[in-house]
Amino acid sequence: MIAVFGLLAAAFSIAVIWPQVWLSCRHGRTLGLSPTSTWLSVALNLCWLSFGLLGGDHAQILTHVVVGAGNTAVLAALLLSQPHLRSPRMLIRTAAGGAGLAALALGSLASVTLLDAAPAVVAATLGSVIGLVGAAAALLQPLRLVLDPGRDLSGLSPTRWQLGAGSCAMWTTYGLLIAQPMVWLSAGFGLGCAVVMCALLRPGRSLQSVGVLTELRPAMSATARLARGHVRDAALRPALAAA
Repeated sequence: MIAVFGLLAAAFSIAVIWPQVWLSCRHGRTLGLSPTSTWLSVALNLCWLSFGLLGGDHAQILTHVVVGAGNTAVLAALLLSQPHLRSPRMLIRTAAGGAGLAALALGSLASVTLLDAAPAVVAATLGSVIGLVGAAAALLQPLRLVLDPGRDLSGLSPTRWQLGAGSCAMWTTYGLLIAQPMVWLSAGFGLGCAVVMCALLRPGRSLQSVGVLTELRPAMSATARLARGHVRDAALRPALAAA
């Protein structure tokens, strides 16, 4: 039973990222993606891969090798399509947390291979940290959309979040079965966030946002024309007065 849930969790997790990879890499659509969350996703994959290596958990190793590749592809598409995210100031702002997690993952593996630290102890410490960080990171994307409901969501894949809810449900069950609190706590929190994202990305809401933008465009154009007219009149007024 435990092996079955582990395989199902791995299968869902492997599938979850590819709708977003297709949307972002094939079609270049990245609007709505949180850059901080995207950086953290890549770093968390590296951390969970290290956790799986330390514990000899083949389900986690397989999952995070494949999903890590997908998350890295989405990150590359995001940076290529939005050049301002590659500026030093934005990289410090959005990638610092991910860099810290990557250093933690590599340091954990190095402590076992070079310093002969006990793998179980290192894995427990690493799991505690990334479980908490993973829960916080899962909150970033839905929080960004809740705080800015008018944001363009065309770069977000609803299918990715629907699969994400199934994936988190499986990892929650798997974590409970193998008695790893950090696995099921992190996955359970991620499940709640995924359900919120599914609600935010429901078709009716997306169409409503597009309709509002369509209705606003003529008014925005008229306002811009009026502003240009005022600027032109202000520029001509001194010349007319002199004449």
